[in-house]
Amino acid sequence: MKKHVPLEKQQKSARREHDRAQRGDWGSVKPVLRVVQSRKKYSRVRQKEADRREE
Repeated sequence: MKKHVPLEKQQKSARREHDRAQRGDWGSVKPVLRVVQSRKKYSRVRQKEADRREE
């Protein structure tokens, strides 16, 4: 059986491994900020799409 060594006395690599094990993952959620663009703002792409629909 392994002896318990406090985190403060463990090597840096062992502490990092312990910290990584404690952290969870995001799963299917992507941690990228999702911002909805304002419809009032001028967009060349949206303008081109509107022009194509008119033709």
